[in-house]
Amino acid sequence: MITKSGVGFAGLIMGAILLMGCGATQLVSTPIENIDRIPLKVAELTEEEKKTWGHADLLTDTIPGMSVDKAYKEIIGNRKGKTVIVAVLDSGIDLNHEDLDGVLWTNSDEKPGNGKDDDGNGYIDDVHGYNFLGTSYNEQLEYARIVRLGIGSDEYQAKARAMVDSEYPEMLQNKQRYEQILQVVKSSDEAIKKHLGKDSYTKNDVNEIKTDDQTLAQQVSVIQQMYAYAESIPEVMEELNEGIKYFSEHVNYYLNVDFNGREEVGDNPYELNDVGYGNGNPMNLVPDEDHGTHVAGIIAAERNNGLGVDGVANNVQIMSVRAVPNGDEYDKDIALGIRYAVDNGAQIINCSFGKSFSPNPEWVYDALKYAASKDVLIVHAAGNDGLDLDSPENPNFPNDQIGTDPEMVDNVITVGSLDSSYGSEMVSGFSNYGKSNVDVFAPGGAIYSTVPGSTYKFMGGTSMAAPGVSGIAALIRSYYPKLTAPEVKKILIDSGLSATASVVVAGDSDNTKPFNAISKSGKMVNAFNALIMANKVAQGKIKLAK
Repeated sequence: MITKSGVGFAGLIMGAILLMGCGATQLVSTPIENIDRIPLKVAELTEEEKKTWGHADLLTDTIPGMSVDKAYKEIIGNRKGKTVIVAVLDSGIDLNHEDLDGVLWTNSDEKPGNGKDDDGNGYIDDVHGYNFLGTSYNEQLEYARIVRLGIGSDEYQAKARAMVDSEYPEMLQNKQRYEQILQVVKSSDEAIKKHLGKDSYTKNDVNEIKTDDQTLAQQVSVIQQMYAYAESIPEVMEELNEGIKYFSEHVNYYLNVDFNGREEVGDNPYELNDVGYGNGNPMNLVPDEDHGTHVAGIIAAERNNGLGVDGVANNVQIMSVRAVPNGDEYDKDIALGIRYAVDNGAQIINCSFGKSFSPNPEWVYDALKYAASKDVLIVHAAGNDGLDLDSPENPNFPNDQIGTDPEMVDNVITVGSLDSSYGSEMVSGFSNYGKSNVDVFAPGGAIYSTVPGSTYKFMGGTSMAAPGVSGIAALIRSYYPKLTAPEVKKILIDSGLSATASVVVAGDSDNTKPFNAISKSGKMVNAFNALIMANKVAQGKIKLAK
C-alpha cells in the first residue's frame, strides 16, 4: 500500500490567452505552465466523481482529469464539427451496447450477411469492422509461442525459455494457493452460517461468537482475517475466484507451451501473405471479454443520452477491428489490422495492447509508416508492468522508437496512466514510463466505462489512458480537420499540463522521479488547452516547433 508523502511545491504560473474562435466566439484559456501549487484533494471522491474524474479539471476540481467538461462548456458548446472515424484495434466490441450502438462506423458499401465482399476491399461482410481472430479466443504469450515453435535465434529462444521457466511455476503455485485458501474460506463460511442459523451474517456476528469448539474457533479466526481484505465474505470469495481465473489463464494458456490457440483460425500467423482469414463479425465471443467495449466507451460513448457514461468525443464513428486475443496479439494481425483501418477511412487508431517479444516487428513498423503516409494518428498504451521503457531490458511492442533512437514515424503517441489523486501518487503504480518512449500521461486508473450487455464498470490500465487521448485527438480532428496527424500529436503533447514535483513510479514509494522526467513531454493531456492550441495553429497564429 502506497502512503501519501510530502511533495515540494514550486511556483504557480498562470497566463491568460484570448483568441477568437469560429464566428464571434471568444475563447479564454488559463493554461497552467507549472501546477505544483495546486492543493491536494483531501476529501474522498464522491461516487459521481469516481465515475467521471477523467473529465474533471485540475484547477477547479483538484483532480488530474483532462478538462473535458470544461472544454465542452467553454469552447465546443453547440459548434458543429466533422465526423471522425476512430478504429479500436482491440478484443472486439459489443456492437449492441445501448451507449455505443449509435456511434458505430458502418461500411455502407457492404451488404451484411451475404457472404460476399461487396465493396471489393478484400474483406467479407465487414459492416462495422473486421475480426482477424475468427472464433479463437485464448492465446499464449509471445514468448511461450517462441518456445513452442522454435522461432528466432538461439539467443532469442533462450531468453523466451527463461521467461517461461521463471513465470510458469510461480503462476501454478499461486493458482494452487488461491484454490486452497478459497476452500478453507468456503468451509469456514458454511460452518459459521450453520452455527448462527443464518444464510448471511455480518462482521459483528462473527466477532460475537464464543465457543470452546476448537474447529469452529479456527473457522471464526479465518473469517475474521478475511474481513481485512473486503467488507463481506462473498466479496472475498469473488476476489479469490478472480485470482484463480487470472493464474489459471497463465497456467492453461498464456505460459502453456503445448497450447495452440491459433489452430482454429486456420492461417499461418507467421506468414504475412497468408490472408483471407477471419470474418466480418468483430463482436466479443465470451460474456466477460470486456476490454474493447470499455475502450470504445471511453472514446465515444453517446454523450448526453441519459445512459451510463459520456465519451470524450462527439462526432465520432467507432470502427471495431478485432485483433487482440486473450493472450498476446500476433504481429501479423496488428499489421493487417492497422492497414485495414487506414484503408477504410480511420483517422485515428487506438492501440490499447502491447507485448515484450515481437518476432516480426518490421511488419508492424511498415504498417505504422503506411498509416503515417495516409495521415492517420496512432495512439498506443504504454503498458502495465511499471517499467522504464527507455531501458533496453524493457522492450514494449509495438513502438515507434527503439530505446533512445530517433522516432521512425511522427504519427504515434504513447500514453502512460494517471490515478485520480493529484500529487506524489498520481502516476498509476502499474504504468510504464520513460523520458524517451512515453509521450504523455492521461487518466487510466479506475475508469468507469461501457462493458458488454449494456452495462458499465470500473477498469484500470494504460489501456484506459490511451482512449482518453484518442478522444481528445478526435475532438481536434473534428473541429480543426485540416490539421495533420503529426500536428495533432504535437498539440496533444505541447498543450498538456506540466509538473516538476516528484512522483512515485511503479507503485514503489522508494522509487520517486520528477514528473517531468518520466515522459517526453513531462505533461498530462488537457482537452481544454489542446483545443485552444489547435485553434491557434489552424489560424496560423502559432507554429508548432519540430
